[in-house]
Amino acid sequence: MSEELFRPCVAIVLFNEDAKILVAARNDQETDQWQLPQGGIENGETAIKAAFRELEEEIGTNNAVFLKESTTLISYEIPPELRKGWMDNKWIGQSVKAVALKFIGTKTEICLGREEAEFRAWKWEELSALPELIIGFKQDLYRQIVREFSPIREDMLSRK
Repeated sequence: MSEELFRPCVAIVLFNEDAKILVAARNDQETDQWQLPQGGIENGETAIKAAFRELEEEIGTNNAVFLKESTTLISYEIPPELRKGWMDNKWIGQSVKAVALKFIGTKTEICLGREEAEFRAWKWEELSALPELIIGFKQDLYRQIVREFSPIREDMLSRK
């Protein structure tokens, strides 16, 4: 399938000092659909720059340091029943680059309460739990993220 059909996107794997990652519950779902903060990569923007911008937009702070950018780009298709009107029907899914960051702020900096907040709640979770928390069509993406970023988690834990 043509790559032009997929929106360039960044997923943010935000680790805390305990090597857990931030996940957030979407506002537009009736049941808790936990996911990583993510968003579009704008023209001329790198995945890393997009990660810091999206972090600020979605959780209210970008107080973090860069750890790693994924080596792979993973595309997923949004089921047709969920994409009606999504992004003006320009894309059928997203092509995702994951970026790992370490949060160096305090939990009081995390603020989801913007006017058009995408999320209603957040929590720190084990990296390995990601695929079970996410909606089905994103599970392959999250399994790849777990595989690629588990060494960071292990390294962080070994330094404690």
